[in-house]
Amino acid sequence: MLIKNATLITASESFMADILVEGEKISQIGQNLQVENADILDATSKLILPGGVDPHVHLDLPMFGTVSSDDHYTGTKAAAFGGTTTIIDFVSFDSPTLRESVDKWRVKAEKAAVDYSAHMNLTRFDEKIAAEIPSLREMGITTLKVFTAYNDRLRLSDGDIFRALRIERDNGMLVMLHAENGDVIDQLITDALNTDHWQPEWHARTRPAWGAVEATLRACALAAQADAPIYIVHLNAAGEVDMLRYARERGVQVMGETCPQYLFFTEDELRRPDGAKWICSPPMRTVADNQRLWEGLADGTIQTIGTDHCPFFYDGTKPIMYEGKEITIPGKELGKDDFTKIPNGLPGVGDRLAVLWTTGVGSGKLTANQFVALTSTNPAKIFGLYPRKGALLPGADADIVIWDPQKKVKYGVAHSHQRTDYNLYEGWELVGYPEKVFLRGKLIVDGEKWLGKARMGEFLPR
Repeated sequence: MLIKNATLITASESFMADILVEGEKISQIGQNLQVENADILDATSKLILPGGVDPHVHLDLPMFGTVSSDDHYTGTKAAAFGGTTTIIDFVSFDSPTLRESVDKWRVKAEKAAVDYSAHMNLTRFDEKIAAEIPSLREMGITTLKVFTAYNDRLRLSDGDIFRALRIERDNGMLVMLHAENGDVIDQLITDALNTDHWQPEWHARTRPAWGAVEATLRACALAAQADAPIYIVHLNAAGEVDMLRYARERGVQVMGETCPQYLFFTEDELRRPDGAKWICSPPMRTVADNQRLWEGLADGTIQTIGTDHCPFFYDGTKPIMYEGKEITIPGKELGKDDFTKIPNGLPGVGDRLAVLWTTGVGSGKLTANQFVALTSTNPAKIFGLYPRKGALLPGADADIVIWDPQKKVKYGVAHSHQRTDYNLYEGWELVGYPEKVFLRGKLIVDGEKWLGKARMGEFLPR
């Protein structure tokens, strides 16, 4: 296939060129390529982007007596429609050993429609687990996620996080950290429920931004003392951006990720009648936090934009139609009388690129090259997938998005293809949208046509 007359957008430059795809790979990029017997695709007035890489999704994740409503097929189908061709999920440490947990996850993930990898949740720690961690590399997993919240469920002590950082350092791995203060959260939740505060807004009020800021600096301090890199997930507060800058100026190898929801929404959304739709952890903050996160993206303090995609039905008592079949999955109605029982998570994997193109590139907050860096190239580099992914280069996988920068869409649940009953961006007017999406040279999205299928995705050892 020869794609002609397009403007290529990479993380560093934009230029006119043709792209030749042979099999699953990009084989040539150049001006006025002439190839006999090639299928010609004229992309005049269109842009070519590398397929998006979403470094943070949760598919088929059990929570609060239900499960996130997108599995590894439906979630990756939604990703594809949004221009994302690689996702990185999380392995729950729910078996006796890390290997058994990974094997169990691999079976669930086989139905993926785009390429996929995983991070390992490190939610227990002892000498036996410490000895097993390096073997994750043989399984193609080089990243560990740790938590400073969710006491008695997911949280590790600071000492165990420090030990994990040293194991990471010595084995060419990377620790990712969820930064909140679990002790403060637990006390504030107890106080709220004891005073009859059960409404959704109290989810945010019991998870204050200072806890995220303090935990981010503490994570940086642990990384500095371990002489190891660290990656802070889902930055949501202005002070966290400041802590990244503070630590990096002092030589700490710290990287940061934010998510679209933290750029647009605030705690006020939780006060709406349908406020449960916006419940995620960490919560949204304030307009000032939104602004500081945009600044952190623009000036390079923040390296990636993931989604933390973890959708639930808003009303799981009512069925929706998905691929011609009715489906119901219990959702956020489980917490209608108690915010602590509302499943934490939002849809987003299909929304990320189109929403950020309009609000970031279209508004001038980001350049098109920064957009590609934040949503594709940087995650591929950080997580050991570059240049196979995140690149428009000879030898890279032909994960190609033909982007129509002029297409106007009134966005919402009908466009997102996420398997849930609502969309955070319902009614938003977007300009710029994927027209065709290729996975390793195969056309899987053509406008609104789905040409992909389950099990097309490949596991990516990193």
